[in-house]
Amino acid sequence: MKYNLSNICVYAKGKIDVAVLDNSTYISTENMIPNKGGITKASSLPTVVQTQTFITGDVLVSNIRPYFKKIWFAEFGGGCSNDVLVFRAKDGVSKRFLYYILADDKFFGYSMATSKGTKMPRGDKVAIMKYPVPKFTYEKQEKIAGILEALDKKIKLNTEINDNLAA
Repeated sequence: MKYNLSNICVYAKGKIDVAVLDNSTYISTENMIPNKGGITKASSLPTVVQTQTFITGDVLVSNIRPYFKKIWFAEFGGGCSNDVLVFRAKDGVSKRFLYYILADDKFFGYSMATSKGTKMPRGDKVAIMKYPVPKFTYEKQEKIAGILEALDKKIKLNTEINDNLAA
């Protein structure tokens, strides 16, 4: 059985003062790494007084050029650009499961198919929340996320070993 993404998460709302952020706690599309690579430090902070906030466990997805597949599971709280969508799992939904739903290439394909614009396509926020997701119990979500997380850790370790060998 399937239902819409809106059944398991919401777009997080809230603002944070830029004055309390630094290059490590500010996320923009520029410091999100393509192909699900996570984040790096920001080169600069915005010049506005406040920006969008996020908390640990939120899932951040770049909304510009979805084909770059920029996504990050928030390991800490901070602030982000308005070009970054902040997804927050609803009560009773595994945060890691939400991350893996959104990290799926099918999600990015859907986001591109429903995007607006040609030169700099942006995901359609209304259409994104209609993305079909499987309906699982919390226990099943946690089990699925646990398996995928173990695989991600193994891939990360193998990448680090390969990088070490290359050096």
